[in-house]
Amino acid sequence: MKIENRNSFRISRFILLKLPFILRFLAFLRPKHKRLLLIKTDEIGDYILFRNYIAILKQSQKFKDYEIDLLGNTVWRDLVTVYDREYLSAVFFIQADKIYDKPMKCLAIGWQLFKRNYTIVLQPTYSRTLMIDGMAALTAAKTIIGFQSDNERILPKYKRKTDKFYSSKLQLPAHIHFEFERSKYFIERVTGQPADIDKPWLPVKAQRGNYIVLFPGAGYAGREWGTTNFIALAKRILQQTGLSLVIAGGKQDIHHAENMLSELSLERVSSKVAQTTLPELIELIAGAACIITNDTSAVHIAAACNTPVLCIHGVAHYQRFIPYPEHLAANMKFVYTLLPCFNCNWNCIYPLKENETYPCVAINTVDQVWQAFNELIYTQS
Repeated sequence: MKIENRNSFRISRFILLKLPFILRFLAFLRPKHKRLLLIKTDEIGDYILFRNYIAILKQSQKFKDYEIDLLGNTVWRDLVTVYDREYLSAVFFIQADKIYDKPMKCLAIGWQLFKRNYTIVLQPTYSRTLMIDGMAALTAAKTIIGFQSDNERILPKYKRKTDKFYSSKLQLPAHIHFEFERSKYFIERVTGQPADIDKPWLPVKAQRGNYIVLFPGAGYAGREWGTTNFIALAKRILQQTGLSLVIAGGKQDIHHAENMLSELSLERVSSKVAQTTLPELIELIAGAACIITNDTSAVHIAAACNTPVLCIHGVAHYQRFIPYPEHLAANMKFVYTLLPCFNCNWNCIYPLKENETYPCVAINTVDQVWQAFNELIYTQS
């Protein structure tokens, strides 16, 4: 939740928490439609782990006659356009964490959703937020289904209020940890039928190439293994294999690429950082011999493309997103150290300087990663 203007946030909070009760009265005057809203506004990797369920939802016996709309994240708009648009009637995109202090934006989106006259709203993200709970309520749909949720991304004082917006809150069984399987449980519960899918997948065209894609960034400095470590690893790969290296990432990773290129032989190293669309990045990953990455969406994209993955990561969300369960990880290697404080949700118990790497990430060594790389390549050859 990013708030720069507290007064504006108070207005947004009123819109999200109070206005839904007014709209419910207006909703009695609306005709009934077989129209469903799916809310999924989290990050790229989260959407990759969920998107296959949209087709399953659309093809289910219960919802095959429904129009299905999506409220998604602006960041992965291109993913929907290229891969999933055929299943959706209308799509809306927001960056939910950036509009808490933009009440007119909240109101405009909420009114758009209200006018669509939804019978059912599905909110399958386990860790709910004030914004998304409020958007679900602003639809004034009679049926709103979500998870009971935790308090990772919503304050208890708000969750107590937004719990009342839901007609049904699913209790996640204790044995289900992995995000893809949480979504499967949700979809099976709401459709009332088994979801015949074992892993995420993307319909890619690229053929396997002779290059490795490196992702030295992680979206947040604390989760990055470090450019120095990536350079040391890259030098070993260049010295001991015939593979080329491609550095990838977003605009925020340009400095990583510049640092790496200044230290490595340019004959077999290139950069695609900030030079690809999301669909182009997916094809780049699909054609790689493997990828080596921090805890990023690249892990989930590679898994969906069946590209071998080597991931160096912390344990703040251990088993929820990574590492993948064994039955899904045949061509994946995860390098991590399970510290006693695991599953901290990135609320680190250790004092950290600004932009310092989290201890559970920094503890992983180049030797550990090199060993995992050799095991991964040997397994695939």
